[in-house]
Amino acid sequence: MSITERWRRFTSQIKDTLVLSGLGDGADRRLLWGGVGLIGLYLLICAVLAVWWSIPPAAFDVKNAVARHAPAAPQPAVTGSTTTATLIEVITVLLEKDGGYIRNDIAPPGVLMDNMPNWEYGVLIQSRDLARALREVMSRSQSQSKEDVDLTLAEPRINFQADSWVLPSSEGEYRDARKYLRAYLQRLPERGEASAQFYARADNLSYWLATVEKRLGSLSQRLSASVGQRRLNTDLAGDSAAAQSTLEPSELEIRTPWTEVDDVFYESRGAAWALIHFLKAAEVDFADVLAKKNATVSLRQIIRELEATQATVWSPLILNGSGFGMWANHSLVMASYISRANAALIDLRELLAQG
Repeated sequence: MSITERWRRFTSQIKDTLVLSGLGDGADRRLLWGGVGLIGLYLLICAVLAVWWSIPPAAFDVKNAVARHAPAAPQPAVTGSTTTATLIEVITVLLEKDGGYIRNDIAPPGVLMDNMPNWEYGVLIQSRDLARALREVMSRSQSQSKEDVDLTLAEPRINFQADSWVLPSSEGEYRDARKYLRAYLQRLPERGEASAQFYARADNLSYWLATVEKRLGSLSQRLSASVGQRRLNTDLAGDSAAAQSTLEPSELEIRTPWTEVDDVFYESRGAAWALIHFLKAAEVDFADVLAKKNATVSLRQIIRELEATQATVWSPLILNGSGFGMWANHSLVMASYISRANAALIDLRELLAQG
């Protein structure tokens, strides 16, 4: 039976069913098909919006972020202004991009979307790490110094759960965090007791980069596990007296479930997107430190590796072919760039630690 004949037979069966149920003629039939048409139109609009909202935001110039969020700030910007303003701008993009913040949506199309919510989570994790570094080290001269009042209010709010839609909503908490970060940014140029500080020292930069290093290492491992790996257990390597709470086998089978492969991929893209901007901001605020250590080019190389992760994905699906098989494995390609950036990051931290 041809496809045309099958379609005619299917439509004929639907018509007979409608007639038998009393909906085959007149106003009832028009009402039914009108409802079906409205549902179809709604689904079509949701599909178009889902595709539109899944397009990641474009990169922005970190040097313009200060002018946008602290227009009254003196020029050239004081130390720390670029890093703080870039963090504010990244949060702004997270909240105000096409579709807004999607991860906590409870209605279509947001609740049905998968890629963009994971992209948002990657951006959010990097923003949280930088906010923590600002509060704990970059705004303090030493371990016994007082925390900045605005950063103590901003940091816990940006760490609020990512999927709360009401009482309070995630967006509301992140907007409050942005408000306090702006207050800190506006106080940076001031003098006196009400002023804020940002200390661009090598140890402060290394503290934040150590956190970034762990994040990239974790993402690289999760991406590589898309094809499954048997790994030797190295948890206690290097210390014969080391112990752990529960014993693990000497060899482990690590594999990312196929339903989560695209989640990890887009989380990595989001984390890399945010990190590109934060590292560019650090290049401005820590310029003298990097120049003294002859490490500026090392930082730029990390940025270059991360920028490669933002290339257009031409496939409609994140493919998960085997490592040397016929089909591509997007996760392994992403893991390659992330791993190279992480290796360069380790080298950069070693340069910063040298006298």
